[in-house]
Amino acid sequence: MNTASAVPGLGATLVAPQPLRQYALLADGERGVLVGPHGDHAWMCAPRWDSDAVFSTLIGGPGQYVVVPLARGVWGGYYEACTLIWRSRWVTDDGVVTSREALAFPGDRHRAVVLRRIVAEHGTARMSVALQLGTDDGRQHLRGLAQEGEGVWCARVGDLWLRWSGCTGQLRGTEDGGRRLTTELTVEPDSCHDLVLEIGDRPLPARPPDPEETWRATEAAWHSAVPELRHTVAPADARHAYTVLRGLTASSGGMVASVTTSLPERAEEGRNYDYRYVWIRDQCYAGQAVAAVGATALLDDAVRFVTARLHQDGPRLAPAYTAGGRTVPRERRLDLPGYPGGFDIVGNDVSTQFQLDVFGEALLLLGAAARQDRLDADGRRAVAIAADAIAQRWTEPDAGIWELRPQLWAHSRLVCAAGLRAAAAQRILDGRSDDWLRLADRLVTYTADRCLHPSGRWQRSPGDTGLDGSLLLAAIRGAVPGDDPRTVATLGTYIRELTDDYFAYRFRHDERPLQEAEGAFLLCGFVTALAEHQQGREVEAFRWFERNRAACSPAGLYSEEYDIAQRQMRGNLPQAFVHALMLECAARLAGPWDGA
Repeated sequence: MNTASAVPGLGATLVAPQPLRQYALLADGERGVLVGPHGDHAWMCAPRWDSDAVFSTLIGGPGQYVVVPLARGVWGGYYEACTLIWRSRWVTDDGVVTSREALAFPGDRHRAVVLRRIVAEHGTARMSVALQLGTDDGRQHLRGLAQEGEGVWCARVGDLWLRWSGCTGQLRGTEDGGRRLTTELTVEPDSCHDLVLEIGDRPLPARPPDPEETWRATEAAWHSAVPELRHTVAPADARHAYTVLRGLTASSGGMVASVTTSLPERAEEGRNYDYRYVWIRDQCYAGQAVAAVGATALLDDAVRFVTARLHQDGPRLAPAYTAGGRTVPRERRLDLPGYPGGFDIVGNDVSTQFQLDVFGEALLLLGAAARQDRLDADGRRAVAIAADAIAQRWTEPDAGIWELRPQLWAHSRLVCAAGLRAAAAQRILDGRSDDWLRLADRLVTYTADRCLHPSGRWQRSPGDTGLDGSLLLAAIRGAVPGDDPRTVATLGTYIRELTDDYFAYRFRHDERPLQEAEGAFLLCGFVTALAEHQQGREVEAFRWFERNRAACSPAGLYSEEYDIAQRQMRGNLPQAFVHALMLECAARLAGPWDGA
């Protein structure tokens, strides 16, 4: 209750970080906001995904934007269907009040528009409002505050322009130099009040946006962007997963892996990373998932981004890029407290790695696009670039799917074989298919000679006899058949040794019990569902699907890992590849395994 008691009146205390399951997501393709249970916008980078954070209390930074009832109340919330429009709702001693929240959609690369509509559903709503902006390193704060018109205020934060509309009450600065602006609003029963916050990296338009028009445009854009997906086994959750993936996808076509940075996978163990970038592998997972549901817009985005990167970097394709297609900056610290159990970090050293499997994933994505006749001439040339890169580099040790010490990882080579087979099956380039099939056979033979365990299952690498959840993908993606003895042996041993009560783990770190080393890896849980489906064991497939589908927050968001002992989410939020595999499962489990 200590954090809740700090909110009414909006005193000197910032709203503290909450368990990850308490946060909802707003996103418009160019940036995202995490909304907490105390009406706090606890995280947002502006103007783009990898920019400095202007709201950063999630990791101990100085920025926040709070709209909360003055009266004592109980919080809840929900999304409007097929949108990332969130409604925070409080039942208070005075009545019922809702704060409708969204980023204007689709987003502008240079300007974030944060919409908040306070609705007094029952009784009078008396609200506290506070705005404090500062860059995530704490060195730049609100300055130059000036009133532009009735209820309209302008200011600067670092190199950013800010305009805040709808502040009709008395605006006050706090004793720390006016860095936090506070006011109180009263909304009469059955009426509403709009607040609009604009933040941009260039001078703002002459007039603030009209709230009613912006809300209507945002609703219409979401409803046209998200398909019905009625043919899936879980249409509502499938639509929500698609909606999250669309919210994470920029106008460049690049889909960021997550909105956040520095949320620890395991408390006090140093596994903190910045995932505000586009991982090629994750982008391909999302593209294949939306191809499975027959949607083309996000598939086209994935193909466009991956194709451009292959043309740009060829055999030196990096594992990840910024949403704008640039090199991911190296890691650095911010001198902030971090999320409890973690530490602050921005940037990622992934660009120093070679990950062979990204070429195989790219071929699987491009093959899926070709099946739907969505591959243009640039895409076909990208297929040749990826296939040639595999031919050139497949004997090199790589960091693999989990970004570990370079080895000859079995998964990397088997997924490349699957990608080559997928490209060959579509006859994408005349005269090349037979060469690709021969190379795929060579990769499988090479891997079998070096990475086949004496028990008959796949093992991680020539020097590591352990199991790995990623090895299930060899058959799912078509490197080897589903009835291959190696496939059957790998799945059976994996379920016996690396799963617990229908939760799955990546690999065994050491001799500790699985749940003490890391959280259950939700990606692997959904992959296991697909593997069981491929074997024709439908009841088991659905058990895996339902168990992992339920490991989301009340807002329907998935993190990377799930702590089954504490029933808590771990890692950055939301994690795009988990939503992608959930969506793919929802599509594939709706019918017999088709091998596509």
